[in-house]
Amino acid sequence: MSAANGFPVLSSQPYLDGKAVRETRALVADLCRQFYTLGWVSGTGGSITIKVHDDSIPKPDQLIVMSPSGVQKERMIPEDMYVLSSCGEVLSTPFPKPYPNKLPKCSDCAPLFMKAYHTCNAGAVIHSHGMESCLVTMINPLSKEFRITHMEMIKGILGHGYYDELVVPIIENTAHERELTESLSDAISAYPKATAVLVRNHGIYVWGDSWISAKTQAECYHYLFDAAIKLYQLGIDWTSPSHGLIKKESYRSSAKRRFDVNENAKVAIQSSIPSRKCIVLDIEGTTTPISFVTEVLFPYACDNVRKHLISTYDSQETKDDIILLRAQVLDDLGNGISGSIPIPPDDVGKEQVVDSLVANVEAMIKADRKITALKQLQGHIWRTGYENHELQGTVFDDVPEALERWHASGIKIYIYSSGSREAQRLIFGNTAYGDLREYLCGYFDTTVGNKREARSYFEIFQSVGVDIPSQILFITDVHQEAVAAKAAGLEVIISIRPGNAPLPEDHGFKTITSFAEI
Repeated sequence: MSAANGFPVLSSQPYLDGKAVRETRALVADLCRQFYTLGWVSGTGGSITIKVHDDSIPKPDQLIVMSPSGVQKERMIPEDMYVLSSCGEVLSTPFPKPYPNKLPKCSDCAPLFMKAYHTCNAGAVIHSHGMESCLVTMINPLSKEFRITHMEMIKGILGHGYYDELVVPIIENTAHERELTESLSDAISAYPKATAVLVRNHGIYVWGDSWISAKTQAECYHYLFDAAIKLYQLGIDWTSPSHGLIKKESYRSSAKRRFDVNENAKVAIQSSIPSRKCIVLDIEGTTTPISFVTEVLFPYACDNVRKHLISTYDSQETKDDIILLRAQVLDDLGNGISGSIPIPPDDVGKEQVVDSLVANVEAMIKADRKITALKQLQGHIWRTGYENHELQGTVFDDVPEALERWHASGIKIYIYSSGSREAQRLIFGNTAYGDLREYLCGYFDTTVGNKREARSYFEIFQSVGVDIPSQILFITDVHQEAVAAKAAGLEVIISIRPGNAPLPEDHGFKTITSFAEI
């Protein structure tokens, strides 16, 4: 039963009849019975799929157990399950049952489940038809998202805390479930932090790296949807931190006005609103030479990471940095990222932990990774450098005057960079022109989203207090960022500075060589 690579032959009958597959079949049946009592899989709707966990098999190659379609979920037994290969090939089909049972059929959700497995490295996916997951998409029929914040159960969603805003994309329903696959794929790409996608008037898909993670999150999502519905009925705004009363104008009508797609209405609104209220600036290649980052900041972080970790190892700040790095490295190892090495537990001693952290951080810096764990640690290292006067922030000569001029005219100025917010504040707070932070209203980093995704710029628009995205001017040197910002509706100008990468021909954007031109 062993293959040449040392892994079992997963399609062999002995393996399909083995303990790991049997237990996973039984688990799916048990969960379907439980979810039936919650109203998630009633009327034969909904479905569950779980990967067969086997320590000897890499996760991407593990078999998949999937509940059938169109059956009474609460009466299923382990033998009713389908078993699929990691690429979706059916390896085991249940035997037909006598009338009035239908002939066995693999779940209609199978293409969507496979998309979550392949795109999100999921270990389990739950599709629920729970009433609350349906109704919450109908409160505002024009919204493409469900949003909620400052609710305890948000902490049960991967990557979120109490103070975070949970955002779940909503896609439109179709007549046949398989036709949702492309929309689901697009939503996953547009919302990389999401672990669920709502289907309007239908239900929700939730995934996790294991069945426990998927189940826990599904329970939290349904709780939050139910809470939002009840808060709406009480006239309370679940989307704001204060959870104040919804304004007299109904939520639906105000949302409709906000998302109105009528072109004449949009023109009328835009004609009555000043054209530019905010400027959002990239740093590297826009306000600051690329060479300052690559030849000064990165080498300084590399040269001082060990010293910083050792000297601050017992501080809460560094403990938090290490927690983030551990999580990132664990994810990198699972995805086969080059240069990643395991970080040993704390009880092996500080020196070994620091050695492994340094190796991982150096590999991340060399690869110019735009990840929060690295950027946060770098910001803390650079802070020490600025405090010791070993570093000084660098900006182009035209930047200080432009910041002062824009600020005096009432335009709000923000920074959006892949560097941490602390690193941004350090650059502008320690320049040869003095502290320039007095001209800046705020800072955005990759916690708001990837700079090459339109979703991130929509998040910024939601945060800066303007009426329409076109009131924001975004200045960057990166063509892909310009495309993403334009897709979100922002005004965009590309900065041409010494050392910047060449732009594509016919890129279609206005360019400048100095802020004096704005």
